[in-house]
Amino acid sequence: MNAAIEAVGLGKQYRVGKQSRWALSDCTLSIPSGHVVGLVGPNGAGKSTLLNLVTGLLQPTTGSVSVLGGRPAADASQLARVGFVAQDAPVYTALSVADHLRLGERMNQRWDAGYARHRVERLGLALDARAGRISGGQRAQLALTLAVAKQPDLLVLDEPAASLDPLARREFLDDLADAVAGSAGRDRPMSVVLSSHLVADLARVCDWLVVLSASRVQLSGSIEDLVAEHRTATGNPSADLEDLVLAGLTAGRANTRTSEETTS
Repeated sequence: MNAAIEAVGLGKQYRVGKQSRWALSDCTLSIPSGHVVGLVGPNGAGKSTLLNLVTGLLQPTTGSVSVLGGRPAADASQLARVGFVAQDAPVYTALSVADHLRLGERMNQRWDAGYARHRVERLGLALDARAGRISGGQRAQLALTLAVAKQPDLLVLDEPAASLDPLARREFLDDLADAVAGSAGRDRPMSVVLSSHLVADLARVCDWLVVLSASRVQLSGSIEDLVAEHRTATGNPSADLEDLVLAGLTAGRANTRTSEETTS
């Protein structure tokens, strides 16, 4: 089975006038299918850039990225296999909730109408409510419903719970875990990449971790294995996921300082 995401020397450089900046640099990683991946890093680390490269919204400056064995957004078939919820929970503000469900059904061959309708009802979203008139949290829930109902092989979520209150965020993550569990019987179980600043969110649903800092991958691998290695390396048997993430972020900052001192 192909990896869900495979990147080799992946980089993205932005140019503004005569200035240039690497938002992502020398990113090499391989994420097996069937995992829920937590992507964590400080603001400006390159998380959204990486996700936009994975979904084909950006083209790389250097290196390559493969998604489900193919080029991101290469054709309609590839697009159908990937669901994406951006940070601003994009929906059509002039359309009603029911309009979104009908549009999703028309555009996606594997659309699960029963799941979409049941989830909307459980969330208390009125079918005739326009998306522009519901709350930011409700729009995020609608966007997740649409993304999961298309039954993608890869679901990419960029800070999807940022606008949710703690209770709604927990329900959101529980629903995500249920969706992953429900896909277990498919030929290719759904893989998920979840970007979040909240380590507690990652601990709740993720089994794979990628830490980005200073535009580079600092850690990537199974959370269970990485935590075990960190406990051995530090001699701290009670070290947890938060300790591991902090160590990865600290390493990124140290590498940045070393690079700056070398080039100065």
